[in-house]
Amino acid sequence: MSEKQGKKMSRLEELIAELCPNRVEYKSIDSFCEISRGKVISKDYIRDNAGMYPVYSSQTENEGVLGRISTYMYDGEYLTWTTDGANAGSVFYRLGKFSVTNVCGLLKITDKNISTKYIYYALGYRAKDYVNSGMGNPKLMSNMVAKIKIPVPPLPVQEEIVRILDNFAELTKRKQQYQYYRDNLIKNAIGIEWKSFDDICFLSAGGDVPKENFSKEKTEEYDIPVFSNGIGENALYGYTNIAKITSRCVTIAARGTIGYCELRKNPFFPIIRLICAVPKQGVLADYLKYVTETITFKVPTSGIPQLTVPMLKAYKVPVPPLEEQERIVAILDRFDALCNDLTSGLPAEIEARKKQYEYYRDKLLTFREAKRKEPRDTK
Repeated sequence: MSEKQGKKMSRLEELIAELCPNRVEYKSIDSFCEISRGKVISKDYIRDNAGMYPVYSSQTENEGVLGRISTYMYDGEYLTWTTDGANAGSVFYRLGKFSVTNVCGLLKITDKNISTKYIYYALGYRAKDYVNSGMGNPKLMSNMVAKIKIPVPPLPVQEEIVRILDNFAELTKRKQQYQYYRDNLIKNAIGIEWKSFDDICFLSAGGDVPKENFSKEKTEEYDIPVFSNGIGENALYGYTNIAKITSRCVTIAARGTIGYCELRKNPFFPIIRLICAVPKQGVLADYLKYVTETITFKVPTSGIPQLTVPMLKAYKVPVPPLEEQERIVAILDRFDALCNDLTSGLPAEIEARKKQYEYYRDKLLTFREAKRKEPRDTK
């Protein structure tokens, strides 16, 4: 984790140390929320009253939007949860004017010292554990939600947790938008031919660097990077004075984050757990990197999951003419620079933020509960 991220973490730790150094009070949802349900809104009604205001239902696709109508039931900051069906217990943050159906529960925070967004994260972490799956129809009714206890630290702590988790959510959303755009651009390319990796690349697996040719630190002699299957900066293993790969190349993680790929433009030495794909004539390394990112690699689940060169050879990818590859690369390169800043290592940032998110979710949303003080006996 970078020094910058470490400072972000320390800010929260400072707040906790100052405002709640030992334990945090747990409160039941009904102690600080108004709890209600939506009403029956049929698809026919939505069709006949089409408008701009969303109607939220039990589905989780499209953020739960069933349709849009010309009127609304609520206006403000709320939480909804799915009460019935396979998605029971799914929690959503709602802001603005909207309506909800009868299979949506509704929460309105009534305590000004409690952040709605914080409860969204905290309840979302716990709600699934309270779903009743009996009789084949999962349910999470209002009376059960009312009893769920949530750790409620002081408001500044809540707000800092929300800031961190919002940043992670935004970063993830941006990555998903990029992936959708990239995949469609490649899928709709002109003049595609489907070819195997073996047809378009020289494939090889990484190996061990001879001890006499290796240094952990970069020196005048040892200045060629040695890469592993790590992500971003974590992939740099050390330095050597011999290069195994001298052409532009795409490296693919064979273990760990299987399928994670990087474009290597300069000579380097790959170690084990890394597969190298050097494109043959007619294929741009930059395009190969983008198209490899669209693949979901399937690996055996028994033993240690790993991708091998023979397995990779079997995969086919869409390969348009060189001119079309250049066009796609130019578009995606601009998209990276302007929208996602992938050239600075968004995948590494996502991975770091994911670990940070999980840390706060699992540790800080499970504060130790403060014991209630017993009233003094005045007799």
